Amino acid sequence: MDKSNVLVVSQLWREVVTEVSRRCPDVQLDHLLVDNCAMALVADPRRFDTIVTENTFGDILSDEAAIIAGSMGMLPSASLGEKRGDRPVGLYEPIHGTAPDIAGQGIAEPLAAILSTAMLLRYSLDRAADADRVEQAVERTLAAGHRTRDIHTPGTTLVGTTAMADRVVRELEALYR
Repeated sequence: MDKSNVLVVSQLWREVVTEVSRRCPDVQLDHLLVDNCAMALVADPRRFDTIVTENTFGDILSDEAAIIAGSMGMLPSASLGEKRGDRPVGLYEPIHGTAPDIAGQGIAEPLAAILSTAMLLRYSLDRAADADRVEQAVERTLAAGHRTRDIHTPGTTLVGTTAMADRVVRELEALYR
């Protein structure tokens, strides 16, 4: 994603991305302007597997995508850097900020942090099977109806931060038995 029709720096971004993509012939590259991407993300989110963009556009698009998932507390992220050996070095974290206004209240959504760990396992540690189990544990927890305040709806069970994380851990342990 870029804004190459207006920003010169985005024109450079597009050139570099295109050049790098030539080294990855098995990856399909589609260029979109960021405003078009924002519309497409809402209209057809399944269209996207991975979005590569600069930080400002990424911050805006990730907040928009959070609405699709239900909460910013649900979205993991990875900032992947140079490779060491055959695996990239990365920074894995939830897309959300620190939320000091709810610190210590036991109402923060832990799933993005847990899912960021799955990304770490998959991309930097070459542990895809373990990453799959972490993701399955989160899915099973949600399928059982457990929800923190940010995604709670009628008919689901309201739990706090620790209880949600504990339920994911129990599901993960069950997957390793």
